[in-house]
Amino acid sequence: MMFLPCLLLILSACVSATQYRIPRLSIIDRDSEALSLPLSDDFKTFYYNQTLDHFNYRSESYTTFAHRYIINFKYWGGANSSAPILAYLGAEGPLDKDLNVVGFLTDNAAQFGALLVYIEHRYYGQSIPFGSREVALKNASTLGYFNSAQAIADYADVLIHVKKTLHAKYSPVIVLGGSYGGMLAAWFRLKYPHMALGALASSAPILYFDDITPYNAYYSIATKDFREVSESCYETIRDSWSEIETIASKPDGLSILSKEFNSCSPLENFFQLKDYLWTMYTAAAQYNRPPRYPVTRICDAIDGASSGSGIVGRIAAGVFAYKGNLSCYQIQPRDETETDVGWRWQRCSEMVMQLSTGNDTMFPAYNFELGSFIDYCNKLYGVSPRPHWVTTYYGGHDIKLILKRFGSNIIFSNGLRDPYSSGGVLHNLSGSLLALHTPNGSHCLDILRANETDPQWLVEQRETEVNIIKGWISKYYADLGSLNNI
Repeated sequence: MMFLPCLLLILSACVSATQYRIPRLSIIDRDSEALSLPLSDDFKTFYYNQTLDHFNYRSESYTTFAHRYIINFKYWGGANSSAPILAYLGAEGPLDKDLNVVGFLTDNAAQFGALLVYIEHRYYGQSIPFGSREVALKNASTLGYFNSAQAIADYADVLIHVKKTLHAKYSPVIVLGGSYGGMLAAWFRLKYPHMALGALASSAPILYFDDITPYNAYYSIATKDFREVSESCYETIRDSWSEIETIASKPDGLSILSKEFNSCSPLENFFQLKDYLWTMYTAAAQYNRPPRYPVTRICDAIDGASSGSGIVGRIAAGVFAYKGNLSCYQIQPRDETETDVGWRWQRCSEMVMQLSTGNDTMFPAYNFELGSFIDYCNKLYGVSPRPHWVTTYYGGHDIKLILKRFGSNIIFSNGLRDPYSSGGVLHNLSGSLLALHTPNGSHCLDILRANETDPQWLVEQRETEVNIIKGWISKYYADLGSLNNI
């Protein structure tokens, strides 16, 4: 049988990258400078013999794999004082890149006296079942253990192991994560309340499943972000798609466009440029954070292009401003990362988020069709997506009515300039199911490392989150003291 990633490449070449694609759910943009920062010696790596299948009792279910987790002991007050544990739940990628950028833990560890634990998501980074990535990704039989329920069960096992090893039975655990990891943090608190005292779920679009959120909500907010910066920039982008396609249809059109955008190699078709621009705009809106503010940077360049520039020239100016001064621009599809490959499976199995553009956006019209998506996934993996499973297993419908009756101690934080905030919890569900949002915030901004350039509203958002968590822990200690005095 052909190795699956090779098959994926063949099938992907037949389908526009825009089709069936959702914008990145990662905490930071792919090009973030923080990825290259050296890692502190305070981070110590460990491996746990993780169970392959937590939900079956077949012999193969008991197979184990090396599950990576990382601990920072620097600030911990110790087990004797039941000092807290802050646990970061890894998401769709290797753990390494998040250790530096998720500053909420290291920035606040000292005042909590907290042990910091970072746990990698199965099938990513070094936490690969079946001994190798090639075998683990081979087909649906091995990929079938790759899902969110197994992942949060993994986190529970690791945390039990850590607490037992460190004799920290009464150390309260606060879990946190961002984006998909934020969804996992919220779901972990709901499914494992005996393991986590509370959760900080940053930019977690837990309501972007089934028909809870309008399908065009993401792209409506992305469009709004650009339009609020500049009406003329919005209009230029909106009108550019047809103009670029018209040029591309000419005999020498692709050469013209390759030159206009200073492409590192000649464009092969219109869709390469379309997908490149589509990805750039969504990334700029989603990660529109200070001090760079990429949406403003793009629009300033589009609006400030020379008077002789046509629509395409102005769009190219936006690309150059966003990407920086490069010798050329890699518009052609990049090499796939393990996140690309892994998330494609997750999306084709349970994470079915149906995003469409709608007529009110600056993007080309696109309507997500579940039937064709099911066919696409069947061709890739021989299995069909389960579009209703997330809401069946975790809930989501009528969340205000339902969740307040059994849920507690979750912070749902969002920045309203983040297009994914459209699928987030934006209103308090109860006195301890809290929604914090900032009008100018972007994707996962609150859990990133603090900087001197952070605006005051961001500083205050983080302080509010810290104070809420302190309240949870104080109440826990009071309850623990009362129990010990009985």
